[in-house]
Amino acid sequence: MSDIAIKVEGLGKLYRLGEIGTGTISHDLNRWFARIRGKEDPFAKVGETNDRTSKGNSDYVWSLKDIDFEVKKGEVLGIIGRNGAGKSTLLKILSKVTAPTTGNIKVNGRIASLLEVGTGFHPELTGRENIFLNGAILGMTKSEIRSKFDEIVDFSGVERYIDTPVKRYSSGMYVRLAFAVAAFLEPEILIVDEVLAVGDVEFQKKCLGRMKDVSTNDGRTVLFVSHNLNSLAALCDTGLYLQNGQSVLSSSIHATIREYEKKNHVKASNSTFWLNNVDSPSQYEVIVDRISIKDANNQERINFYSSEPIYVEFQVSSNIKIEHVKIGFDLLRNQEVILRTQQVDSSGKTKFDAQGNVTLTCEIPANLLNEGEYYIKPLSSVHCVKGLTNVDEPVIKFNVNLDNSISDYHSILNESNHPGYIFPILKWEEQ
Repeated sequence: MSDIAIKVEGLGKLYRLGEIGTGTISHDLNRWFARIRGKEDPFAKVGETNDRTSKGNSDYVWSLKDIDFEVKKGEVLGIIGRNGAGKSTLLKILSKVTAPTTGNIKVNGRIASLLEVGTGFHPELTGRENIFLNGAILGMTKSEIRSKFDEIVDFSGVERYIDTPVKRYSSGMYVRLAFAVAAFLEPEILIVDEVLAVGDVEFQKKCLGRMKDVSTNDGRTVLFVSHNLNSLAALCDTGLYLQNGQSVLSSSIHATIREYEKKNHVKASNSTFWLNNVDSPSQYEVIVDRISIKDANNQERINFYSSEPIYVEFQVSSNIKIEHVKIGFDLLRNQEVILRTQQVDSSGKTKFDAQGNVTLTCEIPANLLNEGEYYIKPLSSVHCVKGLTNVDEPVIKFNVNLDNSISDYHSILNESNHPGYIFPILKWEEQ
């Protein structure tokens, strides 16, 4: 257990819908009598899984059931799942906000939790007073808190309001100060729910960088819940995928996100773009009907790791059968063209069929692009007849995250640490 921060075995949480308690004295007595005899809760046997999308037959539901996982010290665990999957319930149990119905939890270290806006804050106290209150709850001395005070205030960006009661803070200010307190008061385990989504983009980036820093440099453990798969991929080492209160997969963050995307058909609406809106094409018009971003398994996606190849698929049509059609695209980042593909000529193996259609696929190799958002702008032309760019603006976006297994950078989403648009794996040899 020395290198294990959290160990969960057979964890379950049972709720009764609609009312507090069982509703009758006889039910309460039956549960109490079963508990003192060491027997299973008689009402837990009839509980259903927590599927919020369907109406059940039981008044008892398992918000969590038979959850098992381990988190090592210094590890960042990303918890993934749809709304109602049990993510927040799990964090509340680990934070001792609520007690589990079944199972065991072993925690090695102090826990700081940020589960909702204003967690642990007293609204009548000032920001300064709440910082010292939270530190005391974590078991820190006044001198220890005072040594971190300036860092907390500076990170939060609410120095002007630090002596104002927090009930007058906006939700964004609440989150800024709450996260700064949780991250800088040196808990061994930091638990963060989706509350960071309340903050602005700049602050979210700061928080991601800080969480990576406390795990990498300080050796502290982080549990992070988010619906932002890019943030999870960039920050986390391992993942736990929950569905209807049960564990689907506990593995590397890459494998966990892929399983989540597969089961939920996660793909942004702009993973495919249709361009065929030409009412009266000219004699030699070439139309890029459809562009798709796909992975090596021919699945449409927009989130990739730098270690994966990315496939850009074009479906092209022409109003007449033309042999020498050229298709290509510009790859853009920050409104700047960083790569222009050579335009492939359809006179080779990719001739148009009898209906004037052809599908062309271009592979962007693995271990080439740096992290960030990239855009595709299609190009097409008829050799020696007509040159045509179908649209003036980029039409489709995809995201690249650096693979943690090949990257050793500490400030997530801070591009100044890894400048440039490519981050290739180059071969080095000693002569």
